[in-house]
Amino acid sequence: MKKSLLILLFLTFFPSTLSAEVVADLTKFRKARENLIRNYIEGRGVSDPLVLKAMREVPRHNFVPRKIVPKAYADTALPIGGGQTISQPYVVALMTASLKLGDHHRVLEIGTGSGYQSAVLAKIVREVYSIEIKEKLHNKATRLLKTLGFTNVKTRHGDGYFGWPEAAPFDAIMITAAVNHVPPPLLKQLKDGGFLILPLGNPFSYQNLTLVTKNGDDYTTQLITGVLFVPMTGHAMDR
Repeated sequence: MKKSLLILLFLTFFPSTLSAEVVADLTKFRKARENLIRNYIEGRGVSDPLVLKAMREVPRHNFVPRKIVPKAYADTALPIGGGQTISQPYVVALMTASLKLGDHHRVLEIGTGSGYQSAVLAKIVREVYSIEIKEKLHNKATRLLKTLGFTNVKTRHGDGYFGWPEAAPFDAIMITAAVNHVPPPLLKQLKDGGFLILPLGNPFSYQNLTLVTKNGDDYTTQLITGVLFVPMTGHAMDR
């Protein structure tokens, strides 16, 4: 049976939600993922071997809605429902590499979304704590991550602006939604010398991917590149 027909059969008979079942990692998907990583991630300067290995191992096609599975390995953000998106793979790799992570680290992620970024982080670090404000997305991502065997990811439904104080401090924090200031509760929950990365700027137009380094009661910032993320909702939007 031809590979294209096998893929069509999988996409026809698997349910529209992939939280309970997953699409097999067929040869076509593996080749598309390798092409993405080689040409659009390594090819654009991401060289951290742990990040590249994680990107190769996480099946992005299981984190997108069934109808757009064929687009899963395009280097672009894709809609996942609820007005949210799964981030562009290059940006996922760039943000992850910027945090300089290792297997002893604990990371807080603000904005679980589809769960894809959580899965990439979980391949590298000891523990991931991820918060999602939209309950439907939280439930779906939590089920999918468990189905795929990610036992080192803890998820929570809530407003990520306030972080996860009982699990703090964290070695690194990643915010995957646009905000026009660095949330003070998150800085407080970051270890001294730790990194926080976020799309900082106007939530409705253009932001700069910004790396924040905590130094005692002070912090420094480094602008990395221009990005466009969906806005951070909840308290950040009210403020």
